[in-house]
Amino acid sequence: MAKDGTKRGRPPGAPNKATVEAKATKEAMRELLRQKVSDAFTPLVDAQIANAQGIKYLVARDKVGKFSRISEDELKAILAGEDNERVLIEVWDKDPSVQAFTDLMNRAIDKPIEPVEMAVSGDINILTERLAAGRKRIAADQG
Repeated sequence: MAKDGTKRGRPPGAPNKATVEAKATKEAMRELLRQKVSDAFTPLVDAQIANAQGIKYLVARDKVGKFSRISEDELKAILAGEDNERVLIEVWDKDPSVQAFTDLMNRAIDKPIEPVEMAVSGDINILTERLAAGRKRIAADQG
C-alpha cells in the first residue's frame, strides 16, 4: 500500500496488458495459419494420401555417377538432348508412410480407444460379490 492508504498497481483479477497483447497476436497468427491451411486443404490432403501410399519420383545419374532428383522440366531437357551431363533416368519409390496412413485414419474415422489395464488390489471374490450386489440393487430400483 502507498503511504496515503491506497493500493497501487493492477486491481486483482485484471489482466496484464502484455498478456492481453500476446494473446491477441497469437490468435491473429492462428487465424492466418487456419486461412492458409484452408486455402491449400485439397493439395495438402492429396499429398498426405500420396505419402501414405508411397511416392514415386524421378532421378537422373550424371556422368560422375551421382544420382539426383529431377523435375519435369529437367526430364524434358534430358529427353530432348539439351542436357548432356546426365546419362540415366530411373523411377525410385519412397516406401509408404505408416505414420501418414495412421494420421489420416485417426482423423477420418477417429483414433481407436487405447485399452487401459487396471491393477486390482485385494480379494477379487469380494469385489465380484460387491459388484453383483450393486447390480441387484440397481435392478430392484428400476423394476
